[in-house]
Amino acid sequence: MGTPLVIAHRGASGERPEHTRAAYDLAIAQGADFIEPDLVLSRDGVLIVRHENEIGGTTDVADHPEFAGRHTTRTVDGHTVDGWFTEDFTLAELQTLRARERLPAVRPANTAFDGREPVLTFQQVIDIAREGSRRTGRPIGVCPELKHPSHFAAAGLPMEDLFVAVLEANALTGADAPILIQCFEVGPLRRLAARIDAPLLQLMSVAGGPVDRPDLTYAAMATPAGLAAVAGYARWIGVETAMVAPDAGRAPTSLIADAHAAGLKVAAWTFRAEPAFLPPGAADLTAWLTAFRTFGLDAAFSDFPAAAVAVAAL
Repeated sequence: MGTPLVIAHRGASGERPEHTRAAYDLAIAQGADFIEPDLVLSRDGVLIVRHENEIGGTTDVADHPEFAGRHTTRTVDGHTVDGWFTEDFTLAELQTLRARERLPAVRPANTAFDGREPVLTFQQVIDIAREGSRRTGRPIGVCPELKHPSHFAAAGLPMEDLFVAVLEANALTGADAPILIQCFEVGPLRRLAARIDAPLLQLMSVAGGPVDRPDLTYAAMATPAGLAAVAGYARWIGVETAMVAPDAGRAPTSLIADAHAAGLKVAAWTFRAEPAFLPPGAADLTAWLTAFRTFGLDAAFSDFPAAAVAVAAL
């Protein structure tokens, strides 16, 4: 059994507001192999790093009277969302905002860092990873997730083209590049597979299916036949933990074994320490991570990289 990789989910987001330099630097210091940025787009076509394109919950945009008129209602991937959207702001405008904790009721200690840090670009996160590699003497990869590419394409913002341009500028298109590219949609990954050699990861969840493939469910994609199809364009799958083990008291499903048989590696998301996020029967985060290590997991997305690194080293 190999040592699982640790992907710092939006940085050490259990201990610092997600997608901030502080979160990424802490994750690197804690030993993470990859830092993960969620990518959305500004109005002028710059890839920026936020959990969603709606930024009311992750920035102080509501405190900026000059942007009050940008509050709106929009349909994103079939869901009605109220708030402020990155595609309505230029990069310069977004960089006047400051990050804040997305889950203040769950992570009140993180609110002490609210208002300290700006919104980052994808390029800045690449630079943080490279600085971390130089500082620690070990490779630090980036694991970007393309958020809502179909939504942005419909808004006239070609996320895939803009993304590939950044990869090319940073020599991150090769098969051995320190990058792992994720998306819940299928089409973007298939098209990227034809353009670059960098490793791709198909995300899946317990419910629903890819927004760009209404004929397909994630449950169908997780069958042996579905996994064989995914292996035609991706090297990894990234699955919700409940797809492998719904709770701590049951034997795992065959998903990891089936994926390995198809030639795919498996990452699972998201390992969090708070009791509200732990499944029934899990004593704590360490126990839950340890169980997945015995299942043969190849990588763990965690908000608490230190815990994941400790279990990976066992």
